[in-house]
Amino acid sequence: MEKFEYYIKEIHPSDFFNSEIDIIKNLRKKFKKLKFISKGDKLIIEGQSDEIIKVCVILDNLIYFIKNENINESNIIEILNGNGDKLLRSENGRVILYGVNKKKIKAHTLNQIKLVESFERNDMVFAIGPAGTGKTYTGIAIAVKALKSKIVKRIILTRPAVEAGENLGFLPGDLKDKLDPYMQPLYDALKEMIPVEKLEDYIKRGIIEIAPLAYMRGRTLDNAFVILDEGQNTTHNQMKMFLTRMGKSAKFMITGDPGQIDLPRSAISGLKEANIILQNIEGIDIVYLDDKDVIRHKVVKKIIEAYKKTEHAN
Repeated sequence: MEKFEYYIKEIHPSDFFNSEIDIIKNLRKKFKKLKFISKGDKLIIEGQSDEIIKVCVILDNLIYFIKNENINESNIIEILNGNGDKLLRSENGRVILYGVNKKKIKAHTLNQIKLVESFERNDMVFAIGPAGTGKTYTGIAIAVKALKSKIVKRIILTRPAVEAGENLGFLPGDLKDKLDPYMQPLYDALKEMIPVEKLEDYIKRGIIEIAPLAYMRGRTLDNAFVILDEGQNTTHNQMKMFLTRMGKSAKFMITGDPGQIDLPRSAISGLKEANIILQNIEGIDIVYLDDKDVIRHKVVKKIIEAYKKTEHAN
């Protein structure tokens, strides 16, 4: 049983706790196993952590529509049932930038759009959700756009070098050779947005840096868009170290999936901890994504749902 405080931001709390639309009543009806207590500008939620994350996604969506649309009872029911995307004015997503061969790099879902909008208002954003929801890809697209627009002078992409059931030591080559396959998803995203020759030049000149999290220690990261990927695999000390590297004119993004933690069982995930203690700090936003945001092969959604059911039963 966990206790979580969700703060009402971007809108006035009175607009959220509006008796005419009674969001709390509808939440209690939908999530019977959770307990909801409204207190000032926050909603206290008690229950299982996976259910709380689901509610956070819905709360984010509700606030988005209260802020941008005229919300009504039927809208609330649609959003509670996970159909917020259907209420969007544009069904084609939002173009973030034009990549290689003028490919449109888009935020396709409501939560991905919220991620883009969040960086317009905040310097540090957490993107929390399962695999395939476009967290890292969308984040890298936002970073590349910031670089092209000269908002930042460089991009730094990092991951904690946790060995997810595999031993990096047996791989051939020097440290870079060992780590490159682990960083490959980041390279793959960049190659869709920046021509290969230009990307190689950027990496050579240090305009784009891809490095393990340990390399961030002791640094002050100024004028940079910095993305920490796989944040669920950071410890308390690693996450605190990373967050405090933030320098002037910097943008920080932290992505992670609380359901895929590869740390030893005795270790507390730095992402899970940060999700609780950084909820109400100005300049920091937390955007939640769920299986509705999966834009990989349609079978991936079914896989995620099947695992969720099994894990919940266990």
